[in-house]
Amino acid sequence: MQTPINIDPDYLTSRLNALLDIASPTGFTDEAVRYTARELERLGLEVKLTRRGAIRALRPGAAERPARGIVSHLDTLGAQVKALKENGRLELVSIGHWSARFAEGARASIFSGKGTYRGSILPLKASGHTFNEEVDTQPTGWRHIELRVDALARDRNDLVQLGIDVGDIVAIDPQPEFLENGFIVSRHLDDKAGVAIMLAALEAMQREKVETPVDTYWLFTIGEEVGVGASAAIVPEIASLVAIDNGTTAPGQNSDEFGVTLAMADQTGPFDYHLSKKLYELCGEHGIRVQKDVFRYYRSDAASAVEAGHDVRTALLTFGVDASHGYERIHLHALMSVAKLAVYYAASEVQIERDAEEVSGLRGFTRQKVRQAEQDLKADEPDVS
Repeated sequence: MQTPINIDPDYLTSRLNALLDIASPTGFTDEAVRYTARELERLGLEVKLTRRGAIRALRPGAAERPARGIVSHLDTLGAQVKALKENGRLELVSIGHWSARFAEGARASIFSGKGTYRGSILPLKASGHTFNEEVDTQPTGWRHIELRVDALARDRNDLVQLGIDVGDIVAIDPQPEFLENGFIVSRHLDDKAGVAIMLAALEAMQREKVETPVDTYWLFTIGEEVGVGASAAIVPEIASLVAIDNGTTAPGQNSDEFGVTLAMADQTGPFDYHLSKKLYELCGEHGIRVQKDVFRYYRSDAASAVEAGHDVRTALLTFGVDASHGYERIHLHALMSVAKLAVYYAASEVQIERDAEEVSGLRGFTRQKVRQAEQDLKADEPDVS
């Protein structure tokens, strides 16, 4: 595909804003699934849902195999009620791995059997007028915070009367800001931004009638934050799976809030050599800014697919988020860049035709040829002046 692709920034940001407005911590994703499925149907795709709600949307290509999968996740971090406390407040446990440091001060919704309540997550010693310097010296952790419910909740019995119970899901307000300079600040950009990227890529492909050599499956999972991810979303036709998720812009990392950050490995090991190489080369062919990174404390939908036994090539495209799993920030440039690359990848020619079959002989199998690197090392000429 040589024609430049035009991603609509207004469509991308409007979809992201709408997704952020739908609470979807892992285990409470139905409404986000419904919104995304309806948008995919509006774009003209055939949409199927698994029992629990993972989405598999097919965009037909010239051939069924070796099909490509592109995946992001609808679920976000959150919390769950661990206990009803005698002081009328709630003990929490996290959904997904995130620090209670970022929970302190958050506004939240509690989804009880009687309906939704609002509240604030506070440290156990929240009043400086009462605890003085202890507000700054108390430990950080989930055992050191509690949720104050904005209702008549003076004790445990009041909480019971409100219908709040152990196990109730708690959603953290995203508090999004879309700034005129292109920066977007919000919780849950992981991975609502990835979903918006995929929708924007599809919108561009449908609008510009982009043809693809093989079928592409656009997958949206509902349990990535707890390690389940794409384990139950893959079909046998899919030979390669590209995950779209947040990168980690932080000291010691090479991720960036601009352009595409191509992950070369995460804590589960290297991504597929050939698929990652292809994505990197597509960036060069189409003038997309790209940098590579390695993540030591990170996994994605790609990892869950492989661990579930799916024999697929995997790669990870990321948008470099600052303060991941906290108050996250990204720039629109990165989201647009990843969306463009997703389109160019879906439209690119198949390089490994053998991947059409799950098992076959050595004929057509890939190579990783290496040659001696050429070096021209010359000592400086001696100074004879």
